[in-house]
Amino acid sequence: MSASSLGHRRAWYKTLYIQVLIAIVAGVVLGSVAPETAKSMKWLGDAFVSLIRMMIAPVVFCTIVNGIASMGDLRKAGRVGIKALVYFEVVSTLALLVGVVVAEIVHPGAGFGADVKTLNPAAVASYANAAAKDSVVAHIVGIIPNSYLGAIVGGDLLQTLLVAILTGVVIAGLGEHAAPAARVVETLGRIFFGIIGIVVKVAPLGAFGAMAFTIGQYGLASLGNLAGLVATFYLTSALFVIIVLGLIARFTGFSIFRFIAYIKDELLIVLGTSSSETVLPQIMLKMERLGASKSVVGLVIPTGYSFNLDGTNIYMTLTTLFLAQAVGAHLSFGQYVTIILVAMLTSKGASGVTGAGFITLAATLAAIPDSPVPVAAMTLVLGIDKFMSECRALTNLVGDGVATIVVSAWEGELDREKMRFALANPNAVGEAVEAEPLDHAI
Repeated sequence: MSASSLGHRRAWYKTLYIQVLIAIVAGVVLGSVAPETAKSMKWLGDAFVSLIRMMIAPVVFCTIVNGIASMGDLRKAGRVGIKALVYFEVVSTLALLVGVVVAEIVHPGAGFGADVKTLNPAAVASYANAAAKDSVVAHIVGIIPNSYLGAIVGGDLLQTLLVAILTGVVIAGLGEHAAPAARVVETLGRIFFGIIGIVVKVAPLGAFGAMAFTIGQYGLASLGNLAGLVATFYLTSALFVIIVLGLIARFTGFSIFRFIAYIKDELLIVLGTSSSETVLPQIMLKMERLGASKSVVGLVIPTGYSFNLDGTNIYMTLTTLFLAQAVGAHLSFGQYVTIILVAMLTSKGASGVTGAGFITLAATLAAIPDSPVPVAAMTLVLGIDKFMSECRALTNLVGDGVATIVVSAWEGELDREKMRFALANPNAVGEAVEAEPLDHAI
């Protein structure tokens, strides 16, 4: 790939990330000066997220199936899957531990003095009810859809992963006999990516509506006494990305800062919509442009959306300990261990949907034996969860991208020349991906 193959640079105002950035600033301004009008813009953000979400399950299904089928060798597919899961579990566990360590050092909830008796459990009843259904057995059984198409129609990411993996394994096992089916899946994938390419053009409107509503509804002043927790979470996530993921990136042969600059378009869309699902197709295309093999991208990115949630893991342990400190509760060593183990389970499947992190927090609190921290304590952070969801999604996205490059390198399928060029020319590559979504879909 050369600079000339990426075409001429477009005017700055036609670049998607510039448009999204302007939209986010406009949303903040509107939310600050006309909150009631800003709150009425919520439908723009909801509509954009819904347009993207309607395509996520079909895109994941096609990319997983095509990724496994294109490998041909089922042993290779299994090897890539195992490497990815091992990486996910190790790094996700580090994220959980980072949240615990920071909470114990900073003590963001110290001196809050919340009285458990005055907390209103009704405010978080819906989250608590959802968490109550999230037992270990229910979690496992919930992965199995009622029907083959039910997983895709229902949009459940874990169920879609299961169906896609089974389908891909069978197609790969049948070889040439299943070639027509593989071509159909590849064609459908191109169609779905094409639809995403059209929908993403309205990302600035979605980012504007979502940000305007957030500021109009909660206001910057709503952070109040909880600003310390928000700041601690953002700083912790930033340090995790720079230090932990930065070291992983360095050992793999690239700079985490150049990587962040490379995916800035996607990060800005996530910042505006609070959901990493809105950029799943684009991040997959970007990873291919970065030199990762299509088969690895097709397996690692969709799987990472359910199993590699670094930002969500930091949030769960940090916020759990914040709430314990806020109500003056003392946790035993066994309860600390339980928090980490439960969070390792509940975080799986908490994909980039806004509010999913809050439900997993409720599940974690409910599972702590003899917990001195009631689920009702979540009311303390209910008003600021929207501000924290952006950071969760941003951290999750960076983590998934790094994981894809690492697994590709482990497989010996990372084109380092391509990676060096892409990282040195992020704007040009981003414009090419935006302009030609169909040519690089699957």
